[in-house]
Amino acid sequence: MIFLVHGDPKRLRTAELSNWTSKAVAGPRSEFEGVISREEAEGSGIYFLSGSDPDSGRPALYIGEAECIRDRLKAHLQKDFWNHVAFFVCKDENLTKSHIRYLEGKLIYQARDAGRAHLVNNQSSGTRLPESDRADLETYLEKVNQLLPVLGIELLVPTTVKPEAGREVKTLTCELKGVKATGHLSPNGFLVLASSQAVLVERPSTQK
Repeated sequence: MIFLVHGDPKRLRTAELSNWTSKAVAGPRSEFEGVISREEAEGSGIYFLSGSDPDSGRPALYIGEAECIRDRLKAHLQKDFWNHVAFFVCKDENLTKSHIRYLEGKLIYQARDAGRAHLVNNQSSGTRLPESDRADLETYLEKVNQLLPVLGIELLVPTTVKPEAGREVKTLTCELKGVKATGHLSPNGFLVLASSQAVLVERPSTQK
């Protein structure tokens, strides 16, 4: 369930899944005070700061963990790159320090593997957990990944997604003035395949 606090999908919003004990809160930097003033921000959990890298212009992402989300987010106000924040907390307070460190480490690895953003922090403290705890947290990660795109953060989703078994992928081709490119539609948009060609200099016709 997505709740739009101000009735606007780009502003402060919360998200929950049925039969899940955690909750997500997200919003733009312009509503930072509204985000951290919520009761959920007092809890422990994981958080995401997304924006643009000032040097390269690439999407940038910071993934962190905190025992008090509010206090940690306040410390990030000095960072200029981010313009959107999202965090996840457990409503029954079952996430320990070791749990959130484990989640942070797994999510940083996932973001690094996806390669869609400049990771502002590409190292995590990490932690070792019993096998039973790891199994529970893998399920938790699945829920987090379900909600992140809904909250406006798609940087952990791989650019390429394996097609479902039995599903036919329709390849599209564009050929113009000796330049040829191929690709296909994917859940993340249009995927241009390797060996496709493109002109290096923008042609005047693009202005039309």
